[in-house]
Amino acid sequence: MESNGWSFPRTARLTTSDHFQRVFAKPTRVSNEAFTLLACANHQGTPRLGLAISKKCARKAVERNRIKRLVRETFRKHQKELPAIDIVVLCRPEAIQLSNKQLSSGLNKLWHRLQKKCANS
Repeated sequence: MESNGWSFPRTARLTTSDHFQRVFAKPTRVSNEAFTLLACANHQGTPRLGLAISKKCARKAVERNRIKRLVRETFRKHQKELPAIDIVVLCRPEAIQLSNKQLSSGLNKLWHRLQKKCANS
């Protein structure tokens, strides 16, 4: 376990199809050119993350893994600021054209927009 508080334990993940279906049923959405974030409130007390990075978005496994790694990294950095919500991250084919820096920057902006949007609702 990391001592910096940026770990990604199992309790911070959406692990079952029921968790994902609940988010897909009535989501709050924020998006940019590369990602769509769907969120809904949970009763866990902490934010949880689920990834839905499909082959339609990124054909090669190495591309999907790069995107997932960046999403998890930015989530870990922002999870303390986020309310108790379940989040599913969807990617668009344009994401594979962007650099890691561009993807991280876009995700950071989405986390802040999601935080504001969920605080208002």
